[in-house]
Amino acid sequence: MPDPREYQTEAVIIRKTKLGEADRIFTLYTRDHGKIEVFAKGVRRPKSKLAGHLELLTYSLVRLVRGRNLDTVTGSQTIEAFLPLKNDLWLTSYGLYAAELVNQFNAERSANQPIFELLVETLRRLSRAENSNLTLRYFELRLLDLSGYRPQLRECVACRAELKPEENVFCSAAGGILCPGCRFEQTGSISISVDTLKVLRFMQKNSFETVSRLKITSDLANNLKNVLSAYIRYILEKEVKSAAWLDSLLDQIGQSTV
Repeated sequence: MPDPREYQTEAVIIRKTKLGEADRIFTLYTRDHGKIEVFAKGVRRPKSKLAGHLELLTYSLVRLVRGRNLDTVTGSQTIEAFLPLKNDLWLTSYGLYAAELVNQFNAERSANQPIFELLVETLRRLSRAENSNLTLRYFELRLLDLSGYRPQLRECVACRAELKPEENVFCSAAGGILCPGCRFEQTGSISISVDTLKVLRFMQKNSFETVSRLKITSDLANNLKNVLSAYIRYILEKEVKSAAWLDSLLDQIGQSTV
């Protein structure tokens, strides 16, 4: 008779923590169970057969046994390793940023298959080095949507008037765009250009395959990043560590930010 406590699930490894001399606790984002924390015994030993299948940003089929506090990993098999992503420092950083957002936006044991599929597809796109900046902006906007924080981009969130093609502002506290007449009613707003608003709307209603054809200038890319980053910080009520680290690293070498 199979052990009723045993089960398996597809998962992306989004976080790992050392435990004792040879063990780890892993945070998995799974297709069937959402975010779960699991225990892996002896995985840090050189001869561990599990270690390679439980690397960060690996998509694996994981076998587990239910426990009182934490479920225990009994086996794992890699489905996709995303090696091009892991072999490039910047792409790895982008992948870790996506993983951290999924970790922060999701409560434990709350399944959301569209978010799981979004994470896997984002790692695939990063592995193919497909316009990394646009990949992350699309990921952020879709994650906000799937998490219940879809920003209002079609009308003023205060007066409900249709937005005109002029410089408006994005207000994180209000969850969307304020028209010029309402912009002074909320502090902490960010100016949003006509082109930035057009691109956000386009991204919100189209597939990535369609969005990927866009040609984005550096100024427009920065405006998109600033708007979405501010909204994410407001929702989470804290900085995203991987984003802050990557920004500081990129500033040191003079590259445009993620």
